[in-house]
Amino acid sequence: MNAPELSLDEPQYASFFCILGAVCAIVFSTLGAAYGTAKASVGISSMSIKHPQLIMKAIVPVVMAGIIAIYGLVIAVLLAGSLSSPYSAYKGFLNLSAGLAVGVSGMGAGIAIGVVGEAGVRASAQQPKLFVAIILILIFAEVLGLYGLIVAIYLFSK
Repeated sequence: MNAPELSLDEPQYASFFCILGAVCAIVFSTLGAAYGTAKASVGISSMSIKHPQLIMKAIVPVVMAGIIAIYGLVIAVLLAGSLSSPYSAYKGFLNLSAGLAVGVSGMGAGIAIGVVGEAGVRASAQQPKLFVAIILILIFAEVLGLYGLIVAIYLFSK
């Protein structure tokens, strides 16, 4: 059987960019989620020495950081599932951009969640009235990753 002839629009390496996009999506968003989890956990650990009854209330930043990794996983699975034999360079570059959009924004969101989570957990243990404000700040940090997910889905669907 003869292989289809590739053109300039469908080079052999085009699918590499889709795979690279999937890798960027999961790696960068997971790095952000891991950093956010670790940083917030440091705050929870130090807060729980004096206020062990607040541990379950303080777990919110850790859960929010974990959600960031799910954004990257969704896009990585979508990108990996879109691989086909003739693959255009345009589609490959779009998928690389989609992976980078969700990955880098997820990494930024994870870093923000970790920093806010650590400081927020400690502050809300000292002053319980700060809890709602900290949750709002964490939501604004989380939505940064959601913006990347929306852009990645838009790029993927082009």
